[in-house]
Amino acid sequence: MVCPQVSKAAPIPVIFDTDIGDDIDDTWALITLLKSPQFDIQLVTTTFGKAEYRARLAAKICQAAGRTDIPIGLGAGGKEGSGPQAEWVKDYKLSDYPGKIIEDGPGAIIETVNRVAARDGSMTIIAVGPLNTLEAVLKREPALATKAHFVGMHGSVRKGYNNSPKPCVEWNVKYVSGAKAVFSAPWRSAAITPLDTCGLVRLRGENFKALKDSSDPMVKILLENYRIWAKKASIDELKESSVLFDTVAVYLATPGPKPLLELETLNIAVTDEGMTVINQAGKTMSVATNWKDLEGYHRALVGWLNQPVVKKP
Repeated sequence: MVCPQVSKAAPIPVIFDTDIGDDIDDTWALITLLKSPQFDIQLVTTTFGKAEYRARLAAKICQAAGRTDIPIGLGAGGKEGSGPQAEWVKDYKLSDYPGKIIEDGPGAIIETVNRVAARDGSMTIIAVGPLNTLEAVLKREPALATKAHFVGMHGSVRKGYNNSPKPCVEWNVKYVSGAKAVFSAPWRSAAITPLDTCGLVRLRGENFKALKDSSDPMVKILLENYRIWAKKASIDELKESSVLFDTVAVYLATPGPKPLLELETLNIAVTDEGMTVINQAGKTMSVATNWKDLEGYHRALVGWLNQPVVKKP
């Protein structure tokens, strides 16, 4: 089973906004996206600072996938800083990337959305980190949201981490001003996978073994990054994945039905404390509040990752 089923429709244009390089799930999500024929990746941007480190990771992954047609934009929050995957890019410079590196990531989002929306009517932004880059975009051009669909890995609505019955402040919403700006923006549509669903995704047993046994070069790169992130001496020491929060946002962004998820239409607002609450004054969005088939998603994600990388026509 491949997740999701491939449609014969034209791929949808997307921007991927990521804080890659802190938690490893962003790396899983980017490689999943690169394996997805449902998407036409127009731009990858960083968010939450450490822009050069994050951009080096994204660029090296895109280059390894043969997708140097994808521009990489440096997002808001500052350029300096490093993180747990630094070993993998220690000898890789942004100037090594054959594709386009854009210093002004928010400006790149604005240009890309305007250009693609003029051609296709709209596009989709998949955001899997704190929302300071998109906040910067909306400060410059508030009406941009009317030209795009927003899909995010954000919040905690009915449950908290690891199926806790009590919602909590989720990491990506700790940057409250960005979350408030993005959650209240007039998107053409908005959808989120909160901890209620994305916080339960972890590959174990035969599912994880299938990736360790894979000969796919991008899966090998993924596991090597995971090894470095997990501070293991060898891939053999890896027994299961960490929680793969951000992969669910990629699934949620795919066109068509989402048979593995239970989606509710809810009005969501962000409080001053960073809680994502159901509130009639909030914006209406599609919220993945439960799984219909979590094990099915685990199996499907493995199949998805074992697909070839989608090449640009």
